[in-house]
Amino acid sequence: MRTIDLTPLNRFAVGFDRMQRQLESLAHLDEAAGAYPPYNIEVLGEDAYRITMAVAGFGIDDLEITAQDSRLSIAGRVERDDSGVEYLHRGIATRAFERRFELADHIKVAGADMDNGLLHIELVREVPEALKPRTIAIKGGAKATKTIEQQAA
Repeated sequence: MRTIDLTPLNRFAVGFDRMQRQLESLAHLDEAAGAYPPYNIEVLGEDAYRITMAVAGFGIDDLEITAQDSRLSIAGRVERDDSGVEYLHRGIATRAFERRFELADHIKVAGADMDNGLLHIELVREVPEALKPRTIAIKGGAKATKTIEQQAA
């Protein structure tokens, strides 16, 4: 894998430290760890998104969702005693996991619910009024008239 050196950006870009850290962390992701549990990211509208995660074998009490700053973290841990159970085949993975998502600015977690083994996390973009584009009225005074004086030749 190639390594991208972002240090030349430091010469003229100010305040992009967070973006640089995110790009560096993406370069070091372990592909095997990113496969469980499977998930979808859906666009529901201009300012609405949903993360749907397949969490078969997990109950509501086994899952923890944490939103802090611009990071969403979903963790699952099942504490069951399977000592008396003998399996011929065990295909439902209930191993512990932690999945993290970096959220863009002004993306907030609106809620979460679980239905048929799918965890749905609703996200909305809430841009503050001060940051929304606004129209500036142009004031006009009395028309300025331009007078040209004629000079005698």
